[in-house]
Amino acid sequence: MVHEAHSALTVARRDRAAGRLARRALLGLAAGFMFAATLGTAPARADEVVLRAVAAFPKALAFTKSFLGYVDKVNAAGKGVVRIDFTGGPEVIPQNQQVDSVRRGVLDMHYGPASFYLGKMPEADAWVGATVTAMEARKNGGFAIMQKAFDEKLGVTLLGHIDSGIGFHVYLLKEPKRTADGGVDLNGLKIRSQPIYKSFFEDLGAVSVSVPVPEVYGGLERSVFDGAGWPIIGILDLNWDKFLKVRIDPGFYSTDLGITINTAKWNSLPQAAKDILTKAAIEYEQESFDNFQKEIKATDETARSRGMTVLKLTGAAEKAYLDKAYESAWKRMKD
Repeated sequence: MVHEAHSALTVARRDRAAGRLARRALLGLAAGFMFAATLGTAPARADEVVLRAVAAFPKALAFTKSFLGYVDKVNAAGKGVVRIDFTGGPEVIPQNQQVDSVRRGVLDMHYGPASFYLGKMPEADAWVGATVTAMEARKNGGFAIMQKAFDEKLGVTLLGHIDSGIGFHVYLLKEPKRTADGGVDLNGLKIRSQPIYKSFFEDLGAVSVSVPVPEVYGGLERSVFDGAGWPIIGILDLNWDKFLKVRIDPGFYSTDLGITINTAKWNSLPQAAKDILTKAAIEYEQESFDNFQKEIKATDETARSRGMTVLKLTGAAEKAYLDKAYESAWKRMKD
């Protein structure tokens, strides 16, 4: 019985060992198939260029959402060739450091206002004071001039001027005094500003207050200032309309939102990737323009329905208002 028991245990051990060997063989075979499959797809993934992008505004804002439309367009057309990975907004890199981070190669691509860099590139005012669309500037040579400015002054390559054709407005907590010719009297009013319309607001008699976008809501809540300058798009996203109840029309200036890429990275791209990025930029200049024209109409209707009063200047008052706006932009650039 001892011998039989020993034989039975020996057979059982052999069976278990054989089972383990069989399982190992199966696992090895499966791993081999997986490795072979990986080898089969690796070349296509290895050839795909990945560009890391940052935006000047938070992801929830309409402008960043629009840029993501360009990202989606490139990624759909560029499968296996080029892909853009969106890393985030100012929470990743502060707004005023973003273009420099792209120039140095920390990131590959940037979307945001050219006017953030007026100190280094005064030509940004050409977009601010433009009276033509981005599409027209592509055709008449204006875009090529701006490409040269971005290259020489900021050290990056300009791909596109998207989201153009959106005007800026003065928003106030309450209706202002009026001038004899039907204009607005902003003397002494503290208005949240930024460099592109600081001199214009001061020409109107207002006191420009420089406050970062994330702090504006709190400032309005505490009545730190009497109004703010901002594009018609985004005012609802930021919930500033809770306090700003008057909008002065007409709008002035134009949005100056560009897409730039690190120059060394651009030069290293295969021609197919360059073609995809360029074609998408050209097409998206028109698409984003059209999208925002619809958004402007919807924003206007919603703002009015929420109780915003629109104070529209006409005739001589309108002309004087717009002349001051555009002259201040072009004068600043010339100076």
